[in-house]
Order: sequence, then structure tokens, then C-alpha cells
Amino acid sequence: MKRRIIPATALGLALSIASAWSQTKWDLAAAYPATNFHSENMAQLASDVDKATGGKLKITVHANATLFKAPEIKRAVQGGQVQMGEILLANFQNEWPLFGVDSLPFLASDYEAAKKLHAAQKPFLEKKLAEQGMLLLYAVAWPPQGIGTKKPLASAADLKGIKWRTYSPATARLAQLLGAQPVTVQAAELSQALATGVVEATVTSGSTGVDSKLYEHLKYYHDTQAWLPKNAVLVNKQAFDALDSTLQQALLKAGADAQARGWAGSIEVNTDSVAKLKAHGMEIVAPPPAALMADLTRAGQTMLKEWLDKAGPEGKALIEAYRR
Repeated sequence: MKRRIIPATALGLALSIASAWSQTKWDLAAAYPATNFHSENMAQLASDVDKATGGKLKITVHANATLFKAPEIKRAVQGGQVQMGEILLANFQNEWPLFGVDSLPFLASDYEAAKKLHAAQKPFLEKKLAEQGMLLLYAVAWPPQGIGTKKPLASAADLKGIKWRTYSPATARLAQLLGAQPVTVQAAELSQALATGVVEATVTSGSTGVDSKLYEHLKYYHDTQAWLPKNAVLVNKQAFDALDSTLQQALLKAGADAQARGWAGSIEVNTDSVAKLKAHGMEIVAPPPAALMADLTRAGQTMLKEWLDKAGPEGKALIEAYRR
């Protein structure tokens, strides 16, 4: 009986095809620069998943809104256009008020309080996302928010009429309450908006301040530490369910590791980024003037009342859980 000899090239092709068939490739849409700590954290998650699954699940991170713009990412994950996506939860407060609870000024303005608020929010968040065909892989807070301006602020009166960059419904409402003119600009476009005069001031973290090179356009950074908004990494549930259990567990484990790593990284980045702004010539106003902080606190109290009115029983239950 004659033995059939398979040419080496044909064998190699067959092995290559088999390997491709056994490999699942996912895309992760993100809105911030590849050098941002959130993006670096996702890149590490992708590497961890690759190693844990022996290359069977490959995740490609598309940073800086190259795949979808920030406001489009949630819908893209929900609709299955992409398997994973990172969103700023507060961007979607108009859709469901509880998405924006972490952007209420001075409700939770340090890391300990922000973690407690996340623990209270998480069950509501997971239930809502499940209804929308997604699951929450992990969430990480940005550093506390401050205000960047060309001139120093003594009180909210100094913001009257200023074109103030906002990035969410909550920041737009805050601008209105403080007498500023809200202009919505996502992080990827902030530097250009400052350079062209579309905005004259911004509320943001020191991290985004460094990413956007605030020091090229603004002189003062008022370190108000007003709130710590969170980015959440979402997974399309149908895509997740299509994975075998080994891959699912590897992804969930990498997500838990990314959350722990991300919160620790946020604390470190907070210190480093404010120091970098100062090193590049910005004056760090810390603590900010008492009158300014009083104005911000009053605005925060108004926003919490308005939020509770819109959020209803769910919102009340969340705040009660947080304050217990």
C-alpha cells in the first residue's frame, strides 16, 4: 500500500488554518490616547487574556476613538458592532440617571468614597447592562476633577460667560449653575478646541490635562477634587456567551485584575499628572479659594436634588446604600 506524502507547505497551511479556526479575535473600542493609564490598563488586560488562553482569545485595543467616537461606543457594544468597549459612564446619564451618579460634585470626592459609591452602584449597573445585552467587566475611576483656566478663579462669578469645556450631562449642568457657557468636547478633541478658542476653560482630571497638554493653552489648574467619574469596560453578552467556559473565566479573571490595577494606577497618576502640569508651567491652585469651593458645593447640592428627582426610587436606594 502506497503511503501518501503530504508536502511540507500543504501541512503548514493546514496547521495555519486549524490555528485560525481555534482562535477568537475581539476588538475593544476606547476613546482615550494609548498613553493614558486607562488605555495602558486595557492593553495589559489584552496581554493577560492572550497568555491565559494560550492565544485562543486575542483582544485588540483601538485607542483614541479610532474605531468609534466616545458617545458611539456603548451602542456599538450593545449592537454587536464590537465585542468590547470602554465608556465614561457619566456620558450616558440622560439615558439612565444612575449612569451619572459618580459625577455629582462632592458626593464622593476621594478614592475611598468613590470605591464605596461604586460598590453601591454596581448591582444597579449590572442589572441595567444585562437588560441591554451587555455585562460589566470592570470599572476604574479617573483622578479627581479640577478646573483649568487662563486666569485664577476667586469664585464662580469669574466663570460667568466663559466657554467652558464639558464632557457629560452633569458637567454641562454644572457649567450652567456656575454661569459658564457649556461647550461639549470629548477628550480626543480637547487640545484642538483649546488651540482654536472653541473653549477657554475646562473641568477635567490632571490625567486628561497631561494628555491634552493643558499647559500649552491654560495657566491655572484649580485642584477642586470635586468628583471621580468612572470608565467602565463593557462586553457584548452574546459574544461572551459564545466563548467556551475556559475563555470566559480567563476574561473575567483578567477583568478583576484590571480593576484592582486600574484603581491603584489612578491614585498614582493623580499625583504624577498634577506634578507634570506644574512642571510644564501651570500654577496649581490647591486648595482653591473658599468662595469658589462654596459655590461648587452649592451647585453640587442642587444637582443631587435634581438627580434624585429624575432617578426616582432606584436613585434613592442607591444613595441610601452608599450612605449606610
